[in-house]
Amino acid sequence: MDIRREGLIDPHAVRALAGLLGTEAGERLPPMWHWAHLLDEWRQDELGPDGHPLAGQPGPGRTRMFAGGRTTHLRALRVGEAAVRTTRVVASADKTGRSGPLTFVTVRNEIHQGGEPAVVEEQDLVYRPPGILPKTGAGLPMGEPRLTFDVDPVVLFRFSALTYNAHRIHYDHRFAAGEGYPDLVVHGPLLIVLMAELFRRTGLDLIGTEFAYRLLAPAIGPQRLTVAMAGPGSAEVYDGEGRRVAAGSVSRS
Repeated sequence: MDIRREGLIDPHAVRALAGLLGTEAGERLPPMWHWAHLLDEWRQDELGPDGHPLAGQPGPGRTRMFAGGRTTHLRALRVGEAAVRTTRVVASADKTGRSGPLTFVTVRNEIHQGGEPAVVEEQDLVYRPPGILPKTGAGLPMGEPRLTFDVDPVVLFRFSALTYNAHRIHYDHRFAAGEGYPDLVVHGPLLIVLMAELFRRTGLDLIGTEFAYRLLAPAIGPQRLTVAMAGPGSAEVYDGEGRRVAAGSVSRS
């Protein structure tokens, strides 16, 4: 079943995200900033104990993780104009891993503006038992150019508000500890947006490309993140201890 969401590419949300990222935006929405627009409007009684919507969850006692995805930017969205987003589940599979039962779900979003497709993406979600965290070691020496970004509880709160993300691991220390995290967790989408920002600020236009990204491990607690080029059209995000936590690459669609 498709979920349809209509609304404006909101100028206030554009200015707010620009302020959070310490940058500027014009009449065209920068790539990946669509995550702050056309948001779902779940009622409070439709949310589970973790803050996520109950709809679509495979069962109680699972932790939801955003694992990655692929976004194709066909054309830039125009700020202040109406757009339509449709969302549907395109794949779901149950598997058993070392940590127990896992459910893999792929969600497809399409955004149209002026009757024409602008953004097409698939997001990969994983529902897993709580308390088992992926780990990663230090990456290769960081490339150039780089972008640094400091995260703290205020940044996480503001990004949660901008994306209407009520997942408690981003603002509730006690809940995050109960999920097995030693501190608040940096939003996976924020890491992806930072990679897109590095591309944008170094002159790589994502229009007409597919941006594929994956989360390798959670970035936890206040820290300085570093986004670095890892080769032509590819980037990596490192946490404050120099560990790779996300990676992405761009290819012509």
